[in-house]
Amino acid sequence: MSLDADCQETMKTVISASRRTDLPAFFPEFLAASVKAERAAVKGPRGRVRDVDLSPGAVHTIVLWSKNFSRLLGNEAGLRDALRKYDQIYALLTVTGLGGTRVERGAPRPGEALAQLPALVELAGDPRRVSLRFDPVVFWRERGGVTTNLDFFGRVAEAAAAARLTDVRFSLAQWYGKALRRAWLTGFDLIDPAEEDKLEVARRLAGIAAERGLKLHACAQGFLARVPGVAPSACIDGRLLEALHPRHEPASTAKDKGQRRECGCTASIDIGSYAQPCGHGCVYCYAMRSDPER
Repeated sequence: MSLDADCQETMKTVISASRRTDLPAFFPEFLAASVKAERAAVKGPRGRVRDVDLSPGAVHTIVLWSKNFSRLLGNEAGLRDALRKYDQIYALLTVTGLGGTRVERGAPRPGEALAQLPALVELAGDPRRVSLRFDPVVFWRERGGVTTNLDFFGRVAEAAAAARLTDVRFSLAQWYGKALRRAWLTGFDLIDPAEEDKLEVARRLAGIAAERGLKLHACAQGFLARVPGVAPSACIDGRLLEALHPRHEPASTAKDKGQRRECGCTASIDIGSYAQPCGHGCVYCYAMRSDPER
């Protein structure tokens, strides 16, 4: 066995909580119980249950994904206190400006979500351990015109800069089959812009981010990185997590094979399940199993 392979085997694990569902918003009890027990029972798509070691000695970083961290920040089920045992928490807060609208019926209003940033930075202990995701940018037809959340990015960038964040991530909506069907069933008249129009969106966002000293990353859409000021995103970035770790312990830098081809994320273990239904009700969501009510 090579030294590199041996290092990979003994390396602590990055835990993702979670891409599959919003655990902090809708399942803080499950997350708190798993952290306290230092084990997570994760149900896979075929019903098989995987046991994941969450002991502090095995975990490099807990990466938290959410559109609403209020229950975590309020220490519901003792979750905030339970997370203190880990060396590092990294938080990804998604704010699109569409919370509470027909596009994201169950998500918090944008101002409410952005107001969580100072407390998130305090929880993580460093503003570099918090990133805002303006994801996705959506275009649709409504009342005879084109509607979009694009103009809200200025407010997102302003809030990120005020909280001393360094990174903002974005993508344009990718309409997979399930989401297309949902849009059709609910009468959502989506627009999927041409590639040149998407590049123009990236140019506009890059200019706003640069004005506020923010690094802009495009998530799983590599062609957008052709725009100056836009870098490919790794929402989970082993190199960054290693650099920010209190003792700079190594984290895997291998590509996460379970993600999309253009996803730049490094390896992690996700402890969420598609069997745990997310209540945000986003029209564009690729993960939501059931269609919203018509």
